[in-house]
Amino acid sequence: MFGAVVNPISTVSSSASANQMATISVRNNLVLVSSSQCGHALQFLFSNYKFRTRQVFLGTWNGRRGGFPLNRGFRVFCQSKTEEMQIRRYSPFLESAFLDRNGAFVSGEWHAVPDIWRSSAERYGDRIALTDPYHDPPSSMTYKQLEEEILDFAEGLRVVGVKPEEKIALFADNSCRWLVADQGIMATGAINVVRGSRSSVEELLQIYDHSESVALAVDSPELFNRIAEAFSSKVVMKFVILLWGDKSSLASEGKIPVFNYREILDLGRESRKSAPDFNDARQQYVHEAINSDDIATLVYTSGTTGNPKGVMLTHRNLLHQIKNLWDVVPAEVGDRFLSMLPPWHAYERACEYFIFTYGIEQVYTTVRNLKDDLRHYQPNYIISVPLVYETLYSGIQKQISTSSAARKFIALTFIRISLAYMEFKRIYEGTYLTRNQKQPSYLASVYDWLWARIVAAILWPLHMLGKKLVYSKIHSAIGISKAGISGGGSLPPHVDKFFEAIGVKVQNGYGLTETSPVIAARRPNCNVLGSVGPPIRHTEFKVVESETGEVLLPGSTGIVKVRGPQVMKGYYKNPGATEQVLDEDGWLNTGDIGWIAPHHSTGRSRRCGGVVVLEGRAKDTIVLSTGENVEPVELEEAAMRSSLIQQIVVVGQDQRRLGAIIVPNKDEVLLAAKKLSIVDVNASDLSKDKMTSLLYEELRKWTSGCSFQIGPILIVDEPFTIDSGFMTPTMKIRRDRVVAQYKEQIENLYK
Repeated sequence: MFGAVVNPISTVSSSASANQMATISVRNNLVLVSSSQCGHALQFLFSNYKFRTRQVFLGTWNGRRGGFPLNRGFRVFCQSKTEEMQIRRYSPFLESAFLDRNGAFVSGEWHAVPDIWRSSAERYGDRIALTDPYHDPPSSMTYKQLEEEILDFAEGLRVVGVKPEEKIALFADNSCRWLVADQGIMATGAINVVRGSRSSVEELLQIYDHSESVALAVDSPELFNRIAEAFSSKVVMKFVILLWGDKSSLASEGKIPVFNYREILDLGRESRKSAPDFNDARQQYVHEAINSDDIATLVYTSGTTGNPKGVMLTHRNLLHQIKNLWDVVPAEVGDRFLSMLPPWHAYERACEYFIFTYGIEQVYTTVRNLKDDLRHYQPNYIISVPLVYETLYSGIQKQISTSSAARKFIALTFIRISLAYMEFKRIYEGTYLTRNQKQPSYLASVYDWLWARIVAAILWPLHMLGKKLVYSKIHSAIGISKAGISGGGSLPPHVDKFFEAIGVKVQNGYGLTETSPVIAARRPNCNVLGSVGPPIRHTEFKVVESETGEVLLPGSTGIVKVRGPQVMKGYYKNPGATEQVLDEDGWLNTGDIGWIAPHHSTGRSRRCGGVVVLEGRAKDTIVLSTGENVEPVELEEAAMRSSLIQQIVVVGQDQRRLGAIIVPNKDEVLLAAKKLSIVDVNASDLSKDKMTSLLYEELRKWTSGCSFQIGPILIVDEPFTIDSGFMTPTMKIRRDRVVAQYKEQIENLYK
């Protein structure tokens, strides 16, 4: 066997000599040569194709063992006509035990995401890794058991025919089995294509088809039965894996092989037990280590326009998160995390990978059980979206408001004192955010610091009394003894300040699916409210002018761009969309509007330098406080079919639900009101309240078929025009400018 790197070819058949026939084919970067005399074939190949490099990589030659490189090019192998060599891709460190016992050299460095499980099993073997109490059966696994289950699942996939670089759709919700399936697929060198069970059949079908998936791992019989008819008639599935539930509940006619979770594990376990010696195995397989730059997963961006884009995330992208999130979440062995977000979302997913490398216990919960589980499990950390913290805030406020008059007065008084105390504390600690580029004088800074210190000292005893009498009861109810990590949208300032006042640390972060996702986050020792914190390690930010691309000074508002190891490889089968957001220097256009805090050596903002502040989105996507991404164009196009609506801008960034700013067609609205007998036939005007009700019903009529619905609406009289600056020369509404113009009115919509 001999290996070499050559230029890409597909299939070549030629005569190596007058009497010797050789067939050379390329499959998955593997050059297979079938001939009774390999030398002729190699001579033909080498004489007809130029090498990319002069370096030759040796496998095994004349009985001598060489090595295989992690960066794979094409390799040439000689074999007999009757022998078929198969590629076996493996996670280098995770499956190194198999190689270790055969004397093969194995590096202890992580090259693929599944490599983390061997490290964790060695360090924390008998510790509980995860607890999943709400599935049937309830599950609990140690780190060693988790590693073994992932290895068995990966091997089971190989047994049923999964090949390296094939796409396997994983449509399932948060559970321990999702994690095993996800990591098992990755460990084979295959690529998982992830989505949750709540997506529409059309969206799941489009994702499966566009990704060129060949098989499906599905959450439950209910989900499979919902999608089975559409899938069976439009796509090809080699097999289906059912993670939870009974196969007898499936509405399948038996045309597609179906395996349940345990069957895949059993197949893998038996195969691993009977696995041949490495020296024998290499006669059957070509062993290749997964490369860090290989695609690990396809994550499709949320969208209601019917065209979500497949983000290609590599093992290197995700390993960057695993290796660098400790600065944000300094997890310790034995810490407990509560998990409730969908794991296919890059935010939850990267955080889960990271925390499992530190010996924590992860407990799976649901929205319904969150309140009880917070009290029961008393987690050290919870990683969630702003809506969860808003819900906790509302629950606390409701409990206070329903208390007796005396208790309510005492609680609210202490909270006001603590809010004031924290305000002055931020000033003297230097974490009071400002965008002013001019640094204050030294004397002014000393006076400011001294005054804040004195006032805070006066308020401190009352703050501590409130902590003992009021806040301790809140703490016992919600747990979160170390921090709540918020991402997927902006945290409302009043919620942020409230939790700071009562002593519950909430750290806001920022990221995108395209960045694996975390690119900035507030740190435990420098939690600057109003910001999303500084960039995480090895990550660069810059803010540019939207029209010219000129880099702006700190404190200036513009388009945020980011560069780092976590930035995606691109959009799958969509080079045009990739080029729009990712330039040749590796800078990703986030589509967000923001600024970077100036560096001051003195004053109340001296520790804020370099933190990132977001003000909205330049691109159309709206992120709700639930973490859901909404493309407003579909709703706007549907609404514009109404003759009563002249212009519409859907809003709702960081809110619970969508709203809309509407410029009505007043003549048509009045005419419709007369037809419906809302006003007299002789009326010449319509009140704002009646117009709002009529337009709201009109919206519901035209957008009922959309994935999201519009809640509150704001009616404005002046149309958006080019002259007013609210439209581009190509007659497109400048969404960011409209939202900025009506910022206060939009805020009032949600009060």
